[in-house]
Amino acid sequence: MSEVKTLTDATFDTEVADAGTPMIVDFWAPWCGPCRMVGPVIDEIAQEHADKVCVGKLNVDENPATAQKYGIMSIPTIILFKDGAEAKKVIGARSKADFLREFELA
Repeated sequence: MSEVKTLTDATFDTEVADAGTPMIVDFWAPWCGPCRMVGPVIDEIAQEHADKVCVGKLNVDENPATAQKYGIMSIPTIILFKDGAEAKKVIGARSKADFLREFELA
């Protein structure tokens, strides 16, 4: 079972670079309704695909520098990083099947 990492401006670059596998990062905020819908889906993906990906979450209100660095204008935004670099960006709430397909985990 994989643990979802809580990322911050201070830890983001190191956590993503040292992940060892591709990493899915959920950019969210607690006041965001669609973010609250997506959160449990991302948690399930973390548990079910722990052998393929790491998963982290970054609160954009508490960590604006990282959100700005990656051009986060809308939340939820979920980004797949490979080898520390952005590989795929999905904006908005989606189904679990959509995320699995987008991130090639299905």
